[in-house]
Amino acid sequence: MMGPGPSNVPDEVYAALGTKTIGHLDPYFITIMDEIKAQLQKLIKTSAKLTLPASGTGSAGMETCFVNLIEPGDDILILINGVFGMRMQDLATRLGANVDTLEFEWGTPVIVDAVKKKLDAKTYKIVAVVHAETSTGVRNPVAEIGALLAATDTIYLVDTVTSLGGIDVNMDGWGIDSLYSGTQKCLSCPPGLAPVAFSEKAVAALKGRKTKVPNWYLDLTMIIKYWEGHTRAYHHTAPVNMLYGLYQALDLILAEGLDNAFERHLENHRALVAGLEDLGLQMLVAEKYRLPMLNAVKVPDGVDEAGVRTALRMEHKIEIGAGLGPLAGKIWRIGLMGHTARPENVRRVLAALKTTLAR
Repeated sequence: MMGPGPSNVPDEVYAALGTKTIGHLDPYFITIMDEIKAQLQKLIKTSAKLTLPASGTGSAGMETCFVNLIEPGDDILILINGVFGMRMQDLATRLGANVDTLEFEWGTPVIVDAVKKKLDAKTYKIVAVVHAETSTGVRNPVAEIGALLAATDTIYLVDTVTSLGGIDVNMDGWGIDSLYSGTQKCLSCPPGLAPVAFSEKAVAALKGRKTKVPNWYLDLTMIIKYWEGHTRAYHHTAPVNMLYGLYQALDLILAEGLDNAFERHLENHRALVAGLEDLGLQMLVAEKYRLPMLNAVKVPDGVDEAGVRTALRMEHKIEIGAGLGPLAGKIWRIGLMGHTARPENVRRVLAALKTTLAR
């Protein structure tokens, strides 16, 4: 699997998923929950007490953050340069927020000076951005945007679905107040859980709501009672075996070492780009802003974009992704996420592309 997700899953994680199920209030399972929280805090680089995996995919993580923080009439700024920024806009609008957007060309990053001008003109309750825009392969300047919001009351909300585990994510160091991710990208665990974290500022906003959280299943004011404290209160049945898998996946990353994992992603990305260029292919994103785990490759003129993907899947058992939105039919998206980011996979996809394109 070398598309935009899910990624390949290590055998150790499959083995953990197959471990016998126990009760979601079993004392031993509570111990696993506590360890998962500590693992996530290390990976996200945060001391945020409200750090946990929401039950659901990365989209559930997005909804968890938005439904717990937004009330009708709140002024929200969303920075958009791809599909997943647009999803933020859709969700915030559904929740009754007053949504402003700053939009940038797909394949290019958010421009910090433009954000500064917008912030100088208006104060927002929340500013939201995607760290790693999966639809384009662009890395956005999350740390620089966070610096603009330092010492303000604005809540900084960041999508780290594709970035977490593949490049540095520093929640506390970058001034992030709320973030969400997913298990199926660089964590190399099957889809089904969404790590989220809330800073003290975000928790204060949650506790200070004038209205109830409009989503019962993702209401953190209730879920937190299950994930924290000596006495755990049942909210919904936790996906026990998925949490086994996440525990093992996080353990593998931390055992490898974060810096080593990031370097592995970068080295394999560089090898892939060099091989693609040898085939006469061009990258969509300027080198400075490329993601190592999601590579957007321009489709050459006269090449059947969908036909190449079909041939790779049917003849070589390799999955890559298509373009979305205005990039549909114009790019391929090649994923090097988590366990997939290995030299043998780079060599395999390059050889398959060479054969397919020549034909």
